[in-house]
Amino acid sequence: MPRQSKSIIAQLPEPEAIDYPALFQKCRSGEIDLLVVLGPTASGKTSLAVRLASQMGESEIISADSRQVYRRMDIGTGKDLAEYGEIPYHLIDITDPGQPYNVFEFKKDFTAALEDIRSRGKFPILCGGTGLYINAVTAGYDFRTSKPLSNIGSAGAGENAVRSPYFIGTLVSREVRNSRIDARLDARLANGMVEEIQGLLESGVPAPVLLGYGLEYKFVTQYILGELSFAEMREKLAIAIHQFAKRQMTWFRGMERSGVSIHWVTP
Repeated sequence: MPRQSKSIIAQLPEPEAIDYPALFQKCRSGEIDLLVVLGPTASGKTSLAVRLASQMGESEIISADSRQVYRRMDIGTGKDLAEYGEIPYHLIDITDPGQPYNVFEFKKDFTAALEDIRSRGKFPILCGGTGLYINAVTAGYDFRTSKPLSNIGSAGAGENAVRSPYFIGTLVSREVRNSRIDARLDARLANGMVEEIQGLLESGVPAPVLLGYGLEYKFVTQYILGELSFAEMREKLAIAIHQFAKRQMTWFRGMERSGVSIHWVTP
């Protein structure tokens, strides 16, 4: 008898009701020294981080997004800078497309931003979806031995910079997330994403570099080069972003299995 295959979908964590006034008091007292807002793409991370910064006051946001560091890569990376309002932000638009940037650079830049924020008596909020970057500055990781460190922040740049982070995860169902991804993709295509990437190519950013940034930059570049039709590009890109969001959630659930306590909320 043929074996029946079943599609197994990982169960989402249960959302929590966070006592935000109590949380903010712990931040002000130093019991918590960094708020971390994480989650998959299209889950409302930035909106939540901005809202928390506004409610707590005297707070600034550090981005943990591996592509928003690049200037002129705006629509494709979804910077939405207007969303920050009057809240200061860091590690966005800090280097040019094609310049090497990796987790080592991020650790250095994060430490500098963290020290700057603290030196002015402000509170830091780390917000993003690049799990490797978040791990590197909150859990500690020795890239020379490839072993995680037990002491938070004890590797490389920013030694002991973060000792007691508090993690908040933005939670949406897969169906809602994919619907948001699709709607957002269509809006970005309508609002100039193809033209943005065409401009990068015309300015001298090599096609292989853009292809290497993946997702929007990979598939739109293939469309511009004539390797895909518009319809093919849109379909393949939507599927790729859905898969990317799933991988992000897998990473964050892996963080939980390694001992990180993530407080999931529905923003």
